Amino acid sequence: MITYALVFAMACIGLGLLMNLWLLVRGPGRADRVLALDTMVINVVALLILYGIRQGTGVYFEASMLIAMVGFVSTVAYCRFILRGDIIE
Repeated sequence: MITYALVFAMACIGLGLLMNLWLLVRGPGRADRVLALDTMVINVVALLILYGIRQGTGVYFEASMLIAMVGFVSTVAYCRFILRGDIIE
């Protein structure tokens, strides 16, 4: 039963990734594209966690933490670039 729930959750998150990709390509503004990228990072982290549960190993949890940290830093850097025009002052 848990296998079916994991497959269903992975399919739903994959569909969410595709919708975010569409928003990233066709977004009306730069802020919407930043939000789409940030949401894609969150969805990838969720997929890694679900895959780690399915495989029964803890390596994917550590990888998801690393991706979450890099995603946060990249979102902040991209927002600073949009607001100020440069990242490092």
